[in-house]
Amino acid sequence: MPVKNFLNIEQKINLQNGVKESEDSHFRQRALMLLLMNDGKTYAEISDFLGCSYRSVAYWCCHGDPDDLESLKDQRKKEKKRKVTVQYIKLLMETIEKEPSEYSYEFGRWTAARLSTHLEKTTGIKLSSEQVRRILKEKKYAYHWAKYSLEDKQNKKKREAFKEKLTSYIEASKKEPNKIQIWFWDESGLSMRVIRRKSWRRKGKKKKITGPRRKGRVNVMGGLRYNDQKRICYFIEKGESETFDNKIKNLNESVKKEWLQQGNEEANFTENGPKIIVILDNASFHKKKEIIDRIEAELPNIILEYLPEYSPDYNLIELVWHSTKEYIAHRLFKSVQELEKTLDKLLNQGELQIKWKRKIKNKGNAVIVS
Repeated sequence: MPVKNFLNIEQKINLQNGVKESEDSHFRQRALMLLLMNDGKTYAEISDFLGCSYRSVAYWCCHGDPDDLESLKDQRKKEKKRKVTVQYIKLLMETIEKEPSEYSYEFGRWTAARLSTHLEKTTGIKLSSEQVRRILKEKKYAYHWAKYSLEDKQNKKKREAFKEKLTSYIEASKKEPNKIQIWFWDESGLSMRVIRRKSWRRKGKKKKITGPRRKGRVNVMGGLRYNDQKRICYFIEKGESETFDNKIKNLNESVKKEWLQQGNEEANFTENGPKIIVILDNASFHKKKEIIDRIEAELPNIILEYLPEYSPDYNLIELVWHSTKEYIAHRLFKSVQELEKTLDKLLNQGELQIKWKRKIKNKGNAVIVS
């Protein structure tokens, strides 16, 4: 611990000037510690006077060098180790005002994570998405959801009737899971160019986002089983009736295979196997008479139940698509093959973590039957 009046006149003047002129509050506080120490104050008195910890005072009074004022600064604040620079912030502001396509990206909107990745390649400075987010907020940018609702298009009576039916199916499947299975079925397009309804823009200004989403797109068709959240997802060329018929047959075979593994006879599947209730939307190829008749004739265990119009919030698999798009929206993919490989891990290999009780934005009233 230095003794009283350990500073020479030059050191004292330099510290006093640093307190007056520096914009760094931490530096000013540390310089004051040395000046107060020079006046004979104890660590405890300095700590109480400055409102900082005793440990901080002890550290900087021992390690601060009055002949080298740089020693009173954090190492990360030094220019050679500093992360955020004026040039970085300037480039960030320029980038966010341009379309991602101008930089040859296939996605439609910037997120903080994408900006971080892009600028790391450009500047060599690696920031977390949270750091980028803070900079944008300081620059008066906000990340907004677009307003969107289906409520004015919904039929409340049909929704209530369907909810009652779905609830009865769920209760029955809980009591006898070996006899009734509920599968939520849907299709989705997952693109390298994910257009989110949120976008960074300066507060008070609107920004129009346009551009096709089909470029670099992977189409998926599949189902989610209610009782154990098992997912079966197939990569398809496009959603159409023959593909739908084929994948429903695949679903039937998958359930049959499980049933046979339990020691049952294949000949008894139609009579004693589980009834597979498939909840799906009103896409035209789901309701094509030829396909429905074929499913009824060839797959007696399959029961198709259609959602009320404009009610995707009753389809639990929407949470799967929502969480998947949320995951890939923050990542850059070099090719469609890389995207498809990632989707297979997420959807079919169980790597996607889903919060089942969350609500789905922009999907009606987000009513999830539990």
